[in-house]
Amino acid sequence: MLRPPLQALYGDVTDIDALIARLVAEVTSAAQERKATLRDLDARRETDPGWFQDSSMIGYVAYADRFGGTLAGVAEHLDYLAELHVGALHLMKVLRARDGANDGGFAVIDYGDVDPVLGTRDDLVRLADQLRERGISLCLDLVMNHTAAEHRWAEQARAGSQQHRDYYLLFPDRTLPDEYEQSLPEVFPEIAPGNFTYDESLRSWVWTTFNTYQWDLNYANPDVLVEMLRIMLDLTNLGVDILRLDAVAFTWKRIGTDCQNQPEAHLIAQVYRALLAIAAPGTLLLAEAIVAPVDLLPYLGVHRLQRPECQLAYHNQLMVMLWSSLASGDATLAAEALAALPPTPASASWLNYVRCHDDIGWAVSDADADRVGISAAAHRSFLAAFYRGDFPGSFANGAPFSSNANNGDERTCGSAAALCGVGAARFGNDPASIDRAMRRLELVHGVMFGFSGIPLIYMGDEIALDNDLSYLDESDHADDSRWMHRPVMPWTVAERRKRAGTVEARMFTSLQRLIAVRAVQPSMHAGGQTWIHRHPDPAVFSWARLHPDHGRFYGIANFADRQASLPAAALGWAGLEQPREVLATAALSWRADTLHLQPYGLAWFVDDADGPVQPARS
Repeated sequence: MLRPPLQALYGDVTDIDALIARLVAEVTSAAQERKATLRDLDARRETDPGWFQDSSMIGYVAYADRFGGTLAGVAEHLDYLAELHVGALHLMKVLRARDGANDGGFAVIDYGDVDPVLGTRDDLVRLADQLRERGISLCLDLVMNHTAAEHRWAEQARAGSQQHRDYYLLFPDRTLPDEYEQSLPEVFPEIAPGNFTYDESLRSWVWTTFNTYQWDLNYANPDVLVEMLRIMLDLTNLGVDILRLDAVAFTWKRIGTDCQNQPEAHLIAQVYRALLAIAAPGTLLLAEAIVAPVDLLPYLGVHRLQRPECQLAYHNQLMVMLWSSLASGDATLAAEALAALPPTPASASWLNYVRCHDDIGWAVSDADADRVGISAAAHRSFLAAFYRGDFPGSFANGAPFSSNANNGDERTCGSAAALCGVGAARFGNDPASIDRAMRRLELVHGVMFGFSGIPLIYMGDEIALDNDLSYLDESDHADDSRWMHRPVMPWTVAERRKRAGTVEARMFTSLQRLIAVRAVQPSMHAGGQTWIHRHPDPAVFSWARLHPDHGRFYGIANFADRQASLPAAALGWAGLEQPREVLATAALSWRADTLHLQPYGLAWFVDDADGPVQPARS
């Protein structure tokens, strides 16, 4: 498993036998140092490799400091996560980042240390142990494409170490950078235009894809591969269960391309997967690759010859299509785009989400748009205007991010509640408007929870938090509108989840219901496959799921602010012999051979012919 990808990556520059020996020595040493509780967990997971795909698995994502203040503070709120039956906790901005602007913690200066604001390495180990005792897996970010400009490797490069200069991509003049720039996009055109930064002490141009203070690593140098493996092994031995491979798509550069999703980026991920399977076989790899679907599936191992790569990847396309359908009241594009996706390997799964810590990029492909007879560019422009609240009739209250006048690209920020119009409705104190906005918020979560994959809740969405504009008063955040949906958790507001009649209680209990129903439906195991059904009413989105061992599921959703309908025979078309409704967010009505859905209504069905409902695993 190691030799073919390593040969393809480094056969021309190094002795592959010697490189394999170095890598195996690292994993052997780490395996010997792994504590007994982690080895026991590895053994259990090896006997049940689909442990993370269980229908009871729920993920929760939060900035550690904003959720709990410190790692010890996070531990104080584990009972809160237990109310949502969280099985995996992704904590962000945990490793030590540079002072000042640091791209939300993604400019790391020390992968082996914890942000001093949060505590120490011992605090991280203690938290990982506490989570494990509750059956919660810990996910941390591994920023693998770049380091902070203040990382010790960069400092040693500045001090004249050729070894460490070779860890980065340095150029003595603009000749090669200018050639690369001809095909490179800009990630942050407003705040960090261009992809190269001149460093006086190095007397060189440094590749800086994201920000001037984030230096891209040179994975064409096998020493970088080994260094990052050491970091991975250290984190897994601290008790990290899931490594989120941040910016993995950018790890290999090639002139004449956009330097994303190169074949070598996949080979690197495959090498790490094989090595972790030796030292920490219970560990999962999550691909942070927010790219076009055709480019994303390979990170789950979908190649001409299937190869183990990452077990998890974000379903960015589902997220975009949820918001597209909600804005237009039309799910036609969503059905077309999601139906075009090839199936995922049974051993890998999507992570589904309504939003994340980042902005929303309106990834509507020309091919998908053409098939439904619309302009992709015009639809992207419509979505950007709608969710910034500038389109006539918009209910949303978002904000633009990183607008690019050259190509018309504009991304969007905002909490899920704000994008659904909850905050604006509450400000107007109109009960009917609040109810309508909440039904939108419940709908997008209901589809996300019901779709094939593992659902993620982003901190604050479970209590319908609005945008937080206090970021404008913080000098390190004021130029980055993403901070409006990265609030400090207002625990006094969260207490309202216990008070009947509040928006917070409605959303929290709505999610608890989704979680509880999902947990006892074996057919919602994430290892199954999904098919999209099309119906005459464009507001209707429906999908069928089949797991070969756990049965069938059918979901229907109405994305319009009107009644929508579909043939009752659709349940039979999905293969449900004895359909049973297990969840509905609004009253369903049957008239003759037609099923009617109320505005923004959602329903889940399972097939009783598949056998009795099994209890969720503890």
